[in-house]
Amino acid sequence: MAKHVALLRGINVGTAKSIAMSELAGVFTGLGFSSVKTVLRSGNVVFESGAPLAESVAADIEAAVFEATTVRSRVLVIGASEFAAVADANPLLDVATDGSKLFVTFVTEMPTSLEVPAASAIAPEILAVGPAAIYQWMPDGSMQTKVKPAFWAQFARPVTTRNGNTVEKLRALLQE
Repeated sequence: MAKHVALLRGINVGTAKSIAMSELAGVFTGLGFSSVKTVLRSGNVVFESGAPLAESVAADIEAAVFEATTVRSRVLVIGASEFAAVADANPLLDVATDGSKLFVTFVTEMPTSLEVPAASAIAPEILAVGPAAIYQWMPDGSMQTKVKPAFWAQFARPVTTRNGNTVEKLRALLQE
């Protein structure tokens, strides 16, 4: 059985896109996945599949979530080894002193050219580009970010962000 994580974008942020985690887990079970576990209330699902995932798996999950809940949410599905590689590649682990202020943005595809803000323009934040993710240290918190929306507009959709604490929780579940 291969393990995967599904990251649903924007689930249970404030009052928007509210889904009970038991209902979300039921969607995944209904799609034939096993060992389904949700993490927190923010659209993180670890699951197993006995067969290779279809290329359409993210779209299939999106459609099933909508059918079950009427909530539209974009989904990224990442295999356990790929997720671990993104987590391991984080160049900011030695800088970050608080996992709730360290962020990993998972991207569908890294652009071939990327305009990155100058370090001096976003200090004290630090932004690093990895091969499959963007890493940010935001010591003043994510609500105070100096990275402009134009930076994120360079990426194909969907993209979704998780803090360092959540990334570690997901990694631990994927390694069980």
